[in-house]
Amino acid sequence: MLVAETNQRPSVALPVALIVAVSAAAVCFLLWLLYLHHPLDASVSRLRFLPALNALLNGLCTVALLAGFYFIRQRNIPAHRVSMVIAFAFSSLFLVSYITNHALHGETHFPGFGTVRTVYLSILASHVTLSVVALPMVLTTFFFSLSGRLRQHRKIARFTLPIWLYVSVTGVVVYAMLAAWR
Repeated sequence: MLVAETNQRPSVALPVALIVAVSAAAVCFLLWLLYLHHPLDASVSRLRFLPALNALLNGLCTVALLAGFYFIRQRNIPAHRVSMVIAFAFSSLFLVSYITNHALHGETHFPGFGTVRTVYLSILASHVTLSVVALPMVLTTFFFSLSGRLRQHRKIARFTLPIWLYVSVTGVVVYAMLAAWR
């Protein structure tokens, strides 16, 4: 019995707990940044391209996610891995750009009204809610893959992919709606 216990992999409880803690800290930081932090200068014109860059990075992440899904369906594991690492890199760059934009310029209010405002706020609410859910899921999915826990990776990836994809696509939609009604 002892031999079987010593040959088993270490528990995933600690790494997953760390992922959840880091994700919670990131969400708290973003909430502080959006709702409590005063922008450096909301009228400053420098780095006004960041929202467009954020949309571009979300769009590129979407393409990489779809490529990764295609490659895994074809059982091309090396190409799948590369696609998913690229998607993760685009999402990480997005997060840095997003934080920079909000630190400099603060939050953006949707100028439309009526039905279009309701649609925008519904998309934004689902985007924000699912982005909070996606962060620990993406990190956990990567952890399972990188640690060779492929059964667990496949199990969670079935949920992670559609959520991550939705967040990436709706990020572009939110930007497009804001740009169209400015």
